[in-house]
Amino acid sequence: MSSTTSSAAPSASGKPRERPLHELLSRDMVDIYVGPDNTHWILHEKLLCHRSKFFREIFYPSKPSSSSKNSAYGLPDENDEPFRLFVGWLYAATIPQPSEEKELATMFDLYLMAEKWEIRALTVDVLEAVRKYYHDSDTWPGLRRVQYIYANTEPESPMRQLLVSCVARMLITGDSMPAHWERALRKNGQLAVDIILCVQKWRIEPESVPDTRHGSMGEIVDEAEVKKEERAEEEANGEMENGHEEEGDETVVKNEADE
Repeated sequence: MSSTTSSAAPSASGKPRERPLHELLSRDMVDIYVGPDNTHWILHEKLLCHRSKFFREIFYPSKPSSSSKNSAYGLPDENDEPFRLFVGWLYAATIPQPSEEKELATMFDLYLMAEKWEIRALTVDVLEAVRKYYHDSDTWPGLRRVQYIYANTEPESPMRQLLVSCVARMLITGDSMPAHWERALRKNGQLAVDIILCVQKWRIEPESVPDTRHGSMGEIVDEAEVKKEERAEEEANGEMENGHEEEGDETVVKNEADE
């Protein structure tokens, strides 16, 4: 176990000292089984445990439950593709930069692995990749991506902070609130609060923020009346569309009965 101790020896900051790759490629290997199909990976034990506190506790437990040493571990709830990216990062310390929005799904799953397995360096790398994607593509996080991260992370998650900051800027600088975001914020109070807290951190100059106390109440009433008319028109259009759908359904049923 002497090699075990040295591989995870902490630095003065309490974090494992970074070591060259060749020092971490020992002869000891571990078997990792991923996903419902138990995809089998054979990884270098010392390297895996040096990178991850989670795996150190599995293969080098501080209080071993028995004299036998663990040499295999299953991850049935993980997906193969993000784990493949993890293995690539484990040995090369790099991850591919996403070039399409659909590639973010795997990237977010990789991020959740990094958080769960307590791998700070991987957490930072994925955050940088996601940030760079939105910057280079001049786009904003989609609602489903934000909801996915909120459903699978804790309130202090750095990925939450990144996505919320992006969304807050999108909403503040936009001409209007997208309907799907408005519905989401009405349902998810925590997301709405996080966006407000994020905007507060920006310390926006008071002069650039409208002050209703100095405005015309007539303008507020006019705006309210316009919105009321628009809502009534939308509801009327919605009822008409539903009516046409029902008529169409009745026609189909009638034709089927005639046949």
